[in-house]
Amino acid sequence: MPQGRPPISAQLKRDLLVEAGHRCAIPTCRAAEPLEFEHIDDWAKVKKHEFANMIVLCRNCHGRKGSRPGQIDRKALMQYKANLAVVNGRYGELELRILDAVARKPLQTEFVLPAYMGLMVSYLIKDGLLRRHETMQDYKVRTEGIFALDLSVAQWYEITEKGIDFIERWKSARPLD
Repeated sequence: MPQGRPPISAQLKRDLLVEAGHRCAIPTCRAAEPLEFEHIDDWAKVKKHEFANMIVLCRNCHGRKGSRPGQIDRKALMQYKANLAVVNGRYGELELRILDAVARKPLQTEFVLPAYMGLMVSYLIKDGLLRRHETMQDYKVRTEGIFALDLSVAQWYEITEKGIDFIERWKSARPLD
Protein backbone atom coordinates (compact mmCIF):
# COMPACT_ATOMS: atom_id res chain seq x y z
CA MET A 1 0.00 0.00 0.00
CA PRO A 2 1.43 3.40 -0.94
CA GLN A 3 2.66 5.62 1.87
CA GLY A 4 -0.05 7.81 3.41
CA ARG A 5 -2.96 5.86 1.94
CA PRO A 6 -5.31 4.52 4.64
CA PRO A 7 -6.29 0.87 4.41
CA ILE A 8 -9.62 -0.07 2.86
CA SER A 9 -12.02 -1.01 5.65
CA ALA A 10 -13.02 -4.64 6.06
CA GLN A 11 -16.69 -3.68 5.62
CA LEU A 12 -16.03 -1.88 2.33
CA LYS A 13 -14.01 -4.85 1.04
CA ARG A 14 -16.83 -7.18 2.06
CA ASP A 15 -19.45 -5.00 0.33
CA LEU A 16 -17.39 -4.85 -2.87
CA LEU A 17 -16.81 -8.61 -2.86
CA VAL A 18 -20.52 -9.29 -2.32
CA GLU A 19 -21.40 -6.91 -5.17
CA ALA A 20 -19.04 -8.75 -7.53
CA GLY A 21 -20.01 -12.21 -6.30
CA HIS A 22 -16.49 -12.75 -4.92
CA ARG A 23 -15.20 -12.72 -8.51
CA CYS A 24 -13.68 -10.29 -10.97
CA ALA A 25 -16.38 -7.80 -12.02
CA ILE A 26 -15.52 -8.09 -15.73
CA PRO A 27 -18.22 -10.42 -17.12
CA THR A 28 -15.96 -12.08 -19.69
CA CYS A 29 -13.41 -12.87 -16.97
CA ARG A 30 -15.09 -13.67 -13.63
CA ALA A 31 -11.83 -15.07 -12.19
CA ALA A 32 -12.12 -15.98 -8.52
CA GLU A 33 -8.57 -15.12 -7.48
CA PRO A 34 -6.36 -13.26 -6.93
CA LEU A 35 -8.72 -10.33 -6.48
CA GLU A 36 -7.84 -6.66 -6.00
CA PHE A 37 -9.84 -3.61 -4.97
CA GLU A 38 -9.56 -0.91 -7.61
CA HIS A 39 -10.54 2.74 -7.66
CA ILE A 40 -12.42 3.66 -10.83
CA ASP A 41 -11.21 7.25 -10.54
CA ASP A 42 -7.62 6.86 -9.36
CA TRP A 43 -6.80 7.16 -5.68
CA ALA A 44 -4.37 9.98 -6.48
CA LYS A 45 -7.30 12.03 -7.78
CA VAL A 46 -10.01 11.24 -5.18
CA LYS A 47 -7.93 10.43 -2.07
CA LYS A 48 -10.71 8.33 -0.49
CA HIS A 49 -12.13 4.83 -0.52
CA GLU A 50 -15.83 4.91 -1.50
CA PHE A 51 -18.09 2.07 -2.61
CA ALA A 52 -19.40 3.99 -5.65
CA ASN A 53 -15.87 4.55 -6.95
CA MET A 54 -14.45 1.07 -6.37
CA ILE A 55 -14.70 -2.26 -8.14
CA VAL A 56 -13.25 -5.75 -7.67
CA LEU A 57 -10.89 -6.93 -10.41
CA CYS A 58 -8.63 -9.93 -10.75
CA ARG A 59 -4.92 -9.20 -10.99
CA ASN A 60 -4.97 -9.66 -14.77
CA CYS A 61 -7.89 -7.26 -15.40
CA HIS A 62 -6.43 -4.80 -12.90
CA GLY A 63 -3.25 -4.79 -14.99
CA ARG A 64 -5.36 -4.04 -18.08
CA LYS A 65 -6.83 -0.84 -16.59
CA GLY A 66 -5.82 2.18 -18.63
CA SER A 67 -6.79 4.45 -21.48
CA ARG A 68 -4.81 2.93 -24.36
CA PRO A 69 -6.44 0.74 -27.02
CA GLY A 70 -7.24 -2.73 -25.68
CA GLN A 71 -7.22 -1.59 -22.08
CA ILE A 72 -10.18 -1.32 -19.71
CA ASP A 73 -10.83 2.40 -19.40
CA ARG A 74 -12.55 4.32 -16.63
CA LYS A 75 -15.80 4.68 -18.58
CA ALA A 76 -15.98 0.90 -19.08
CA LEU A 77 -15.26 0.30 -15.38
CA MET A 78 -18.08 2.68 -14.44
CA GLN A 79 -20.47 0.79 -16.74
CA TYR A 80 -19.34 -2.61 -15.41
CA LYS A 81 -20.05 -1.28 -11.91
CA ALA A 82 -23.51 -0.03 -12.93
CA ASN A 83 -24.27 -3.33 -14.67
CA LEU A 84 -23.33 -5.26 -11.51
CA ALA A 85 -26.13 -3.46 -9.70
CA VAL A 86 -28.60 -4.43 -12.43
CA VAL A 87 -27.73 -8.12 -12.69
CA ASN A 88 -27.09 -8.72 -9.00
CA GLY A 89 -30.18 -6.80 -7.95
CA ARG A 90 -32.42 -8.71 -10.32
CA TYR A 91 -31.10 -12.22 -10.94
CA GLY A 92 -30.35 -15.17 -8.70
CA GLU A 93 -27.26 -17.35 -8.66
CA LEU A 94 -28.52 -19.87 -11.23
CA GLU A 95 -29.67 -17.09 -13.56
CA LEU A 96 -26.27 -15.40 -13.31
CA ARG A 97 -24.54 -18.70 -14.05
CA ILE A 98 -26.69 -19.15 -17.15
CA LEU A 99 -25.87 -15.63 -18.38
CA ASP A 100 -22.18 -16.26 -17.66
CA ALA A 101 -22.21 -19.63 -19.46
CA VAL A 102 -23.77 -18.13 -22.58
CA ALA A 103 -21.36 -15.19 -22.43
CA ARG A 104 -18.48 -17.69 -22.51
CA LYS A 105 -20.00 -19.98 -25.16
CA PRO A 106 -22.37 -17.84 -27.27
CA LEU A 107 -23.33 -20.72 -29.57
CA GLN A 108 -24.66 -22.75 -26.64
CA THR A 109 -28.02 -21.06 -26.17
CA GLU A 110 -30.18 -24.10 -25.37
CA PHE A 111 -30.07 -26.27 -22.28
CA VAL A 112 -32.10 -28.59 -20.11
CA LEU A 113 -32.77 -28.15 -16.41
CA PRO A 114 -34.62 -30.33 -13.94
CA ALA A 115 -38.26 -29.24 -14.03
CA TYR A 116 -38.24 -28.19 -10.38
CA MET A 117 -35.64 -25.48 -11.16
CA GLY A 118 -38.08 -23.45 -13.27
CA LEU A 119 -38.75 -21.07 -10.42
CA MET A 120 -35.02 -20.34 -10.16
CA VAL A 121 -34.94 -18.91 -13.72
CA SER A 122 -38.26 -17.09 -13.52
CA TYR A 123 -36.83 -13.56 -13.75
CA LEU A 124 -34.91 -14.41 -16.92
CA ILE A 125 -38.19 -15.71 -18.36
CA LYS A 126 -40.24 -12.75 -17.09
CA ASP A 127 -37.73 -10.31 -18.62
CA GLY A 128 -37.87 -12.12 -21.96
CA LEU A 129 -34.22 -13.24 -21.87
CA LEU A 130 -35.05 -16.93 -21.60
CA ARG A 131 -37.82 -18.99 -23.17
CA ARG A 132 -39.15 -22.29 -21.92
CA HIS A 133 -40.14 -24.75 -24.64
CA GLU A 134 -43.57 -26.19 -24.08
CA THR A 135 -42.60 -29.65 -25.21
CA MET A 136 -39.52 -31.75 -24.73
CA GLN A 137 -40.40 -33.96 -27.73
CA ASP A 138 -38.35 -31.87 -30.20
CA TYR A 139 -35.42 -31.95 -27.82
CA LYS A 140 -35.72 -35.72 -27.52
CA VAL A 141 -35.69 -36.12 -31.31
CA ARG A 142 -32.65 -33.83 -31.67
CA THR A 143 -30.67 -35.72 -29.02
CA GLU A 144 -31.84 -39.26 -29.80
CA GLY A 145 -29.08 -41.75 -29.02
CA ILE A 146 -26.85 -39.17 -27.32
CA PHE A 147 -27.95 -39.77 -23.75
CA ALA A 148 -30.88 -40.99 -21.75
CA LEU A 149 -33.07 -38.27 -20.26
CA ASP A 150 -36.23 -38.71 -18.26
CA LEU A 151 -38.34 -36.08 -20.04
CA SER A 152 -40.99 -36.13 -17.34
CA VAL A 153 -38.66 -34.37 -14.90
CA ALA A 154 -36.78 -32.05 -17.28
CA GLN A 155 -37.47 -28.76 -19.02
CA TRP A 156 -35.88 -27.39 -22.18
CA TYR A 157 -34.87 -23.70 -22.25
CA GLU A 158 -33.47 -21.35 -24.86
CA ILE A 159 -31.89 -17.92 -24.62
CA THR A 160 -33.97 -15.48 -26.70
CA GLU A 161 -32.68 -12.84 -29.13
CA LYS A 162 -33.37 -10.29 -26.40
CA GLY A 163 -31.27 -12.44 -24.05
CA ILE A 164 -28.40 -12.61 -26.56
CA ASP A 165 -28.52 -8.81 -26.91
CA PHE A 166 -28.55 -8.40 -23.11
CA ILE A 167 -25.50 -10.66 -22.75
CA GLU A 168 -23.63 -8.81 -25.52
CA ARG A 169 -24.33 -5.45 -23.83
CA TRP A 170 -23.24 -6.89 -20.46
CA LYS A 171 -19.99 -8.29 -21.91
CA SER A 172 -19.12 -5.08 -23.74
CA ALA A 173 -19.88 -2.70 -20.84
CA ARG A 174 -22.90 -1.10 -22.47
CA PRO A 175 -25.87 -0.04 -20.33
CA LEU A 176 -28.37 -2.73 -19.37
CA ASP A 177 -32.11 -2.04 -19.32
